[in-house]
Amino acid sequence: MILQTTKPFLGMILKGYPRISETFISNEILLLERQGIPIHIFSMRRPREPFSHKSVQQIKARVDYLPESILEALPQLLFYNLVLAMKKPGVYLRAILVMFRRFLRTHNSATIKHLLQAGYLVQKLLPGSCVVHLHAHFAHSPSSVAMFASHLSGIDFSFTGHAKDIYTSNPLQLKEKMAKARFVVTCTEFNRHHLSTLAGNGDVSLYRMYHGIDLDLFSGGKARRNPTAPYQFITVARLVPKKGLPTVYRALQRLQRRGIDFQHTLIGDGDDRDKLLTLIRDLDLSGSCRWAGTLTHEDVMDYYRRSDIFVLGCEQAANGDQDGIPNVFVECLAMGLPVVGTRLSAIPELIEDGKTGLLVQPGNDEEMAGAMLRILTDTQLQEQIIHSGKERVRRAFNNKDLIEDLFSVYCKEVPELKLKP
Repeated sequence: MILQTTKPFLGMILKGYPRISETFISNEILLLERQGIPIHIFSMRRPREPFSHKSVQQIKARVDYLPESILEALPQLLFYNLVLAMKKPGVYLRAILVMFRRFLRTHNSATIKHLLQAGYLVQKLLPGSCVVHLHAHFAHSPSSVAMFASHLSGIDFSFTGHAKDIYTSNPLQLKEKMAKARFVVTCTEFNRHHLSTLAGNGDVSLYRMYHGIDLDLFSGGKARRNPTAPYQFITVARLVPKKGLPTVYRALQRLQRRGIDFQHTLIGDGDDRDKLLTLIRDLDLSGSCRWAGTLTHEDVMDYYRRSDIFVLGCEQAANGDQDGIPNVFVECLAMGLPVVGTRLSAIPELIEDGKTGLLVQPGNDEEMAGAMLRILTDTQLQEQIIHSGKERVRRAFNNKDLIEDLFSVYCKEVPELKLKP
């Protein structure tokens, strides 16, 4: 099916769509559409969850999926790439040379896959789509596909870097993408400084745009009351090393040994699920801790309302992966739910220790347990955190304000979209 329209479209290349853990991306797409930007989504993976957030249902963008596996889709990948290579032999040869240069840096076969996916996108999906610019979310594989697609089609590209994609990417590969991109967006000041340093003297337009939240959605807030036992603790996270969940559970064990009566709920899923469930048993926390799996945004908000503290132990993983500002922190502050986090990366850009939340050193379960107990027992601190946290989110993380800033970037950097500020 070919879109019958002459209106210029923004092509959005995503790792997967829709994804439960990437509400910030679907919210951005929805708000950009409401600003008047027509979007065509190209997803590298089909959805892996049986449900999606309500906001996804409001998005109008057409979605096309790229072949995920080289082996399963090799005939069609080769067909469209061969057709493209015959139409543009010089252009395709130069793309192959770029691919080989990048492959020799990392010896990562995914580089070959990204070129083939880009050729498929350019030859099969772009014709008739009216896409005039490509923007990728994440600085690793989506931006690699965007870079090759840009080279093969002549359409400029840009990308948004988030967290893992920035800090686990080969620096030379990332620097090359930044040099080729029309502009780059990232979601924290910590990231912006890192990318600016990496770019060196390179001429790259680099923007910092926080991930905002819908303040109307979170305006109900949390009932302000003095916490009473059994205290309700909550953690929402992907179950991966950088979330520091073992530190959370060791802190909870300390509280249990001090006679603190609590219930802790973990929401999310990931590769470390079995390991964490085993840890809960080994620490004798099974009676006080439960795993709720992956839930919708609406269900998560119900847990926020019923909880006394949100706790997360973000740390740097062995492969360099680390969080920026987890969106769950922003949501909790907006709801008036006190947060205990760690001094890592950009988290202090949101959580000011002792004012909008409490911060501890990554991996320090004793300090984390003390911070949680302090919130439970210090009513003046609770009120300070609730008031200042809501104000911080209102001033800096309102997605309606932030999407206007991002819209202005597209107006400035992509005149082909013919946007009117």
